[in-house]
Amino acid sequence: MEDRLSKLPKGWVWTTFERVASNDKNAIVDGPFGSNLKLSDYIDDENGVPVLTTKNLEYGYGKQFVRYISKDKFQELKRSEVKGGDILVAKIGSCGKVSIYPENFRSAMIPANLLKMTVHSEIKKLYIFHFINSPFFKNELENITTATAQPAFNVTKFRKLPIPLPPLPEQHRIVAKIEELFTRLDAGVEALKKIKVQLKRYRQAVLKYAFEGKLTQEWREAHKGELEPASVLLKRIKEQRKKEAKGKLKELPPIDTSELPELPEGWEWTRIGLVCSKIQDGSHFSPKIQFDAPGDGRYLYITAKNIKGNGIELSEVTYIDSSFHRAIYSRCNPEKGDVLLIKDGVKTGIATVNTLEDEFSLLSSVALFKPNRVGLQHYYLKHFLNSPVGFKMTTEKMTGTAIKRIILEKVRSAYIPLPSFLEQQKIVEEIESRLSIADNMGKVAEQSLKQSDRLRQSILKWAFEGRLVPQDPTDEPAGRLLERIKEEKVKSEAENEKQKKHKNKKSKQMELI
Repeated sequence: MEDRLSKLPKGWVWTTFERVASNDKNAIVDGPFGSNLKLSDYIDDENGVPVLTTKNLEYGYGKQFVRYISKDKFQELKRSEVKGGDILVAKIGSCGKVSIYPENFRSAMIPANLLKMTVHSEIKKLYIFHFINSPFFKNELENITTATAQPAFNVTKFRKLPIPLPPLPEQHRIVAKIEELFTRLDAGVEALKKIKVQLKRYRQAVLKYAFEGKLTQEWREAHKGELEPASVLLKRIKEQRKKEAKGKLKELPPIDTSELPELPEGWEWTRIGLVCSKIQDGSHFSPKIQFDAPGDGRYLYITAKNIKGNGIELSEVTYIDSSFHRAIYSRCNPEKGDVLLIKDGVKTGIATVNTLEDEFSLLSSVALFKPNRVGLQHYYLKHFLNSPVGFKMTTEKMTGTAIKRIILEKVRSAYIPLPSFLEQQKIVEEIESRLSIADNMGKVAEQSLKQSDRLRQSILKWAFEGRLVPQDPTDEPAGRLLERIKEEKVKSEAENEKQKKHKNKKSKQMELI
């Protein structure tokens, strides 16, 4: 083993998991497979024996993740029993995810996708736990992991994986130092997560105040004589709509503002459908032929996954042929400056402005808004749709259960607060200035979180290379510790064999009688 592994500090040795496990013959085992534990074996009784899941390794040992089997069934499968202090490792799926079963918890069972390890009493179990989280272990685990439907590894191979073992006192020093540094890191991570939450609230507050007129209150007062009232703006929009519609304009329901918030002087509540020349979704039929790369006669095919708050994301995009594109584009023709809104699915309600010059087609999960350019600034509309009030206006009457859908007819009737065109531009300027600062702070927080993950891995790397804490030459070498454990195991095995022979002899005597 040591021929292929790195050199360790004096007093350390390379060993394996099976050598640092307890004397119990079931010290490292996985859960029962196949017919040994069937769905019909589970019972609806919390007095039964808990059967853990991989979720317990990450989210704790609450009842929400646990099923139960009877005590009789448990006796059949006692080989896979878990006791307080055992280390649990995922061996199928989330391979290598690790946890320690709480000391004060009652005995439990593991299923086939977990293994349990009972560490020898003379080995610091937290040392083993942290090692399983280390980069070295993850690399070694990859070497024994196979992937078919999902990643998995063999328990026998796990038992023989290498582990660097320092003297017992140094194990304690290493664990203490890791815990100290991780505690500091955890505090920093918690602070960064709070900053991200606060930034999210700040963004929502900025958008809320913007469409209440609070962001531009002083500016509005200073430019009072220069601003065209929204009522005049709306009149001009209506006249333009009638002219373009050539008498075929569909009238929207009258506006009832009795339950709407009061707006600043010069603002008006209106309907989104009135200030947009078109609100339309994309194709309701997926094209049979799609391409992964651009080419002659091919057009981008944009779906909900490509719509982000800051623009259209083109890292995962497909293309369609000219004939299918023309069929969609004739009724839904996104152009530069139009607003796009996700109208179906998990991210429903996110809006962005199209900044692409070239033609493209939309799937029905995305809605197209063409703001009337004489009366509605496109980024004003985008920010309104992303604001708390805009999101509520467009999504509160969604249909669907599993997949939520915005109904376009209801969006056309939804309200939007309309200030003068100059104030719309100023509002956009104020929003983007503030959100830009928040976005930069968010990026710094995100980078710091990633840095903390890298630092955590570096700490573990240093720890198991013997570089995290100083060595003490007076410590008993780990080799002697292992020899003592080995002798104890040999003695234990001999004692077990003796008891087994005695039991068999007694059983035969009883048969003769």
